Amino acid sequence: MSSIAVRNTLKSSKKLLASSITTAAVQKRWKATTPVNMSQTQPAVKESPKVKSTQGPLKHDPSSNEKFIGMTGGQIFHEKMLEHGVEVVFGYPGGAILPVYDAIHDSKHFNFILPRHEQGGGHMAEGYARVTGKPGVLLVTSGPGATNVITPMQDALSDGTPMVVFSGQVPTSAIGTDAFQEADIVGISRSCTKWNVIVKDIADLSRRIDEAFYIATSGRPGPVLVDLPKNVSGGVLKSLGNISKTHSLPYIRKDPSQTAALEKSLDIAANMINKAKRPVIYAGQGILSHPDGPRLLREISDLTDTPVTTTLLGLGAYDETDHKSLHMLGMHGSVYANLAMQRADVMIALGSRFDDRVTGSLPHFAPAAKEASRNGTGGWISLIQTWKAKYPFYYEPESSPEALLKPQSAIVELDRQLADRKDEVIIATGVGQHQMWAAQYYRWRYPQSFVTSGGLGTMGFGVPASIGAKVGRPDKMVINVDGDGSFSMTAMEMATAAEFDIPVKMLLLNNNFQGMVRQWQDLFYDARHSHTGMKNPNFVKLAESMYFRGIRVDNRRDLPSAMKEFIDEKGPVLLEVVCDPREHVYPMAPAGKGLHEMVLGYGRKIDD
Repeated sequence: MSSIAVRNTLKSSKKLLASSITTAAVQKRWKATTPVNMSQTQPAVKESPKVKSTQGPLKHDPSSNEKFIGMTGGQIFHEKMLEHGVEVVFGYPGGAILPVYDAIHDSKHFNFILPRHEQGGGHMAEGYARVTGKPGVLLVTSGPGATNVITPMQDALSDGTPMVVFSGQVPTSAIGTDAFQEADIVGISRSCTKWNVIVKDIADLSRRIDEAFYIATSGRPGPVLVDLPKNVSGGVLKSLGNISKTHSLPYIRKDPSQTAALEKSLDIAANMINKAKRPVIYAGQGILSHPDGPRLLREISDLTDTPVTTTLLGLGAYDETDHKSLHMLGMHGSVYANLAMQRADVMIALGSRFDDRVTGSLPHFAPAAKEASRNGTGGWISLIQTWKAKYPFYYEPESSPEALLKPQSAIVELDRQLADRKDEVIIATGVGQHQMWAAQYYRWRYPQSFVTSGGLGTMGFGVPASIGAKVGRPDKMVINVDGDGSFSMTAMEMATAAEFDIPVKMLLLNNNFQGMVRQWQDLFYDARHSHTGMKNPNFVKLAESMYFRGIRVDNRRDLPSAMKEFIDEKGPVLLEVVCDPREHVYPMAPAGKGLHEMVLGYGRKIDD
C-alpha cells in the first residue's frame, strides 16, 4: 500500500478532518472576544481571548427587513421559520410568548407538536435533530417554561446536537423587577448554550434569528437560545431604525497557514498509517455529523485494512457486521475494542473527543501508541479475530424457559427479529443499564439509527427523543429501549404520541430498580441498596390509558411471540419485559482504571 493512496483518501476527507480539528480547538462552546461598541442586544457570550471561532461572519443586509415593516414580532418569527425551512416546531405556550403563538395559529407551513412538559419538548427537538441533521426548534414561555429546558440544552451541548430555543420574556420595562414569571434565562443558560441573546428591539429580531440558526448548525452543532420580551414579540415593526450594518458575531478570518498545516498533517498521518503495525480507527459522533462521514470512514478502513471501533454516540457510523468492526469501546465496550486500543501503535481518531468514559484513566490509555516503524497488519487483524472469539459480549442465559428473563435476552431477540431490516429502524434509549445492553447486543449497521443521551446521561431522554425521531423520520420504525427508572421520568409524553398520531414503540425492561445505580452499589458499596428500589405502576394499564397497546412478558418461552407482536403492531405500542434485577452490565472498566483492567463478570478474566 502506498502512502500516496492513503494520503489521497485522507485528502478526500479533509473537510471532515478539518471539522474535527476545529471542534477540538473550540471545544464545546462558541467562544470569541467581545467586540468594541457592544450594543444593547449584544449576545451574552463569555469572553475568551485565547480561543476564537474560525467561521466567517454572517452577513446581514438591513434592507432585507423592509418586507417585515408593518408586521408584529410574532409574524416576523413565522416568516423567518419559513425562510429557514423549519418543518416542525415543538413547544408549550404561556403568557409571555402568546404573541408568537397567536401569529402561528393555524399556520399551514409547519407542524406543531405540543408536549406534556417543556423538558419533553426539548428532548423531542433533540431526537428530531439527531435523525434529520436539521436543528430542532423549541418555543416556550418565560420563567419556568424556559428553565424547564435547561436540561435538554445542556444535553444538546454535550452531544453536539443543533437546537434553537425561543423563550418568552416579560416586557423590557419589567425586566429586573421580579415580575411574574420573570427569569434571567440568558444568564442561566449561558453555560449550557453555544450562544444566547435577548432581543430588546423588534428591528433586531430578524437578524438574531438568522444568527441563531447559523450558530446552531456551524462548527460543532449545539443549542442556542433567543429570548423574546413580550413587547418585542407583540410589537409592530414601524421602521428599520438604526440597524447596524456590521455583523455582530466576532470572528477571525481564515489563516492560509492553517490550510498549509492541515496539508502537512495529512502527509504525516498517511505516513504513520502506512507504517503502522497495529493501527486502530477510533470514530465518534463527529463522523455522523458530516454527510460523507460514514462513507469516508469505510474508505479509509478498507484501503488501510484498519479495524474500527466507535464511541456510544458513534454507533452506526461503521457496519458492525464487517470483520474489521471492533464494536463500541469504553467503560462498557467490547473487550477486543479496549484491548486493541491499549495495544495499538497508531490511533486514528475521527470525530471523537476522548471522553472519560472512553479513555478511562488517561495515564493508562493506549500506552502502546507511538510512531510505528514496521510494515504489515495481517497479524494484527488475526489477533483481533482471536480476541473476538475469546471475549464476546456474554451473559448467562435463563436456567429454563419459564425462568425470569435476563434483560440482555430481550435485546438479542429484538436484534434477531430485525436482522434483515436494520435500514428501516431507528433505536432510541433512555439512560441506564438498558442503554448499554442495547449498545452491546444490537448490531449497528446504518448511520442515524441510534439516538441516545451520551455526554450528560439524561434519564428520561428516551420517550420524548423517540417521538421527535419519529416526527423527523416518519418512514422509519422507531423503537425506544428503556428502563423502568428512566421511562418513568417522561412516560407522560406517550400521550403526546397518541394525540399527534405518532406510532412509536416502547420496549420497557422492568427490573423494579434503578439498575445502573444498584450495580455500582453491588460492586463498590457492599451491596447496600440505598433508595434504588422502585414500586412501579402497572405499565400495561398505564400505556393503555394513554392510547397505546400494552403487552407484557416475563419468561423466555413467550419472548419471541411477544416481540413479534410488538414489532408487527402498526400503532403505538409498549412491550413490558419483566427482568431479573440482579444482572450487571459487563464488561466494565471501573472508574479510574485503564481499559485493560476490565471486569468481565461471571467468573471470567482477561489473560491476554
